[in-house]
Amino acid sequence: MNPQNLSIHDFFYDLPEDRIAEYPLSDRDASKLLIYYNGKIIEDVYKNLDHHLPLNSFLIFNDTKVIEARILFQKPSGGIIEIFCLEPHEQYPDITTGMMQKGNVLWQCMIGGASKWKHGQVLEKKIKSGNKEISLLAKYVEKKTDSFVIEFCWSDDQLSFAEVLHLAGATPLPPYIKREPEKSDIERYQTIYANHEGSVAAPTAGFHFSNDLLKRLNAKKIQTDFITLHVGAGTFKPVKSETMEGHEMHAEFIRVSKKAIENILHHLSANIIPVGTTSLRTIESIYWLGVKLRSGKENNLIITQWEPYELEKYSLSPNESLQTVVDFMTRKKWEYLNIKTQILIAPAYKTKIAKALITNFHQPQSTLLLLVAALIGNDWRKVYAYALKNNFRFLSYGDGCLLWINQSKQEPVK
Repeated sequence: MNPQNLSIHDFFYDLPEDRIAEYPLSDRDASKLLIYYNGKIIEDVYKNLDHHLPLNSFLIFNDTKVIEARILFQKPSGGIIEIFCLEPHEQYPDITTGMMQKGNVLWQCMIGGASKWKHGQVLEKKIKSGNKEISLLAKYVEKKTDSFVIEFCWSDDQLSFAEVLHLAGATPLPPYIKREPEKSDIERYQTIYANHEGSVAAPTAGFHFSNDLLKRLNAKKIQTDFITLHVGAGTFKPVKSETMEGHEMHAEFIRVSKKAIENILHHLSANIIPVGTTSLRTIESIYWLGVKLRSGKENNLIITQWEPYELEKYSLSPNESLQTVVDFMTRKKWEYLNIKTQILIAPAYKTKIAKALITNFHQPQSTLLLLVAALIGNDWRKVYAYALKNNFRFLSYGDGCLLWINQSKQEPVK
């Protein structure tokens, strides 16, 4: 089936509000873990994840860090304008460059109460940095199709925009968590290995990994590595069209070291298991980048949502594709790959690199649920029905699962 013809209505299930986790458990690795393998389901807790992974396993984590993307400005009249910082303006080559700007920066944002913000009106917010008071200004620059361009200026030009967000912003909890952010969310709405600032939503599958669990995985000699995909607010974007053909996937920034790609290349015979849909989308995008490069398209490094299906005719082995990317980076003298991806993984898609996925439970009729269905077929209904019946907690702060892919055809390497 062409995924453009998929009806989103076929991916509905009833998710009661009381099954959506409002808070995380006190211990990260105490979350419940559903294991799906070859049509069968068992359950355990994340603390025992190492018992369910073959020795020859290689976990790939997304080390992006969530920024304090929500900034509240009060107008002189008393009204509140909320600015949600999405991503840097296109004039910056990547998120890191945007985050390091000092004194002023252009940012693409969503605005709550935009109709109350008069064109030309400059909003001001006073923030504290040590003993100093800093003035943060926000100026409306331009309206785009689904965002606004805002210019931020601040009075201390020694501070980067990343530092300003730490001082002025709040943790951007997902819209389905119906409460205000609390102090505990600053720590818990991050993975323990979060490193590179740029996400406005967390790679939540990583929430369950504690230092103790990582030590147990290491003791079992299970290999690990890190990639970066900065998660955008589009991850919550509802599918409003009848079929997927009418839905535009959000583009997200990827940053992956050449060393990490070489590490994946050297472990292709292992069980490569991305932790989270973002890690899966990243490594599969790198595969398609190799195919794209081999087909002579070096000038456009974004992976668009339908390209994997269009490029299938140029099919390469994972080894050939990743080696093509490494050779390209060597030729360009790049130690890091910085690209964007819109990849849509939906039924009809066959994974090229991943053998399994560790992930949370996702919203009905979402592109993330389509991704799960691409991996395990119609058994997604069996998995979700089991989770609902057996009191699993859903969405960002909820429990999760280890899903082995296409097990009727593909056994995990022992």
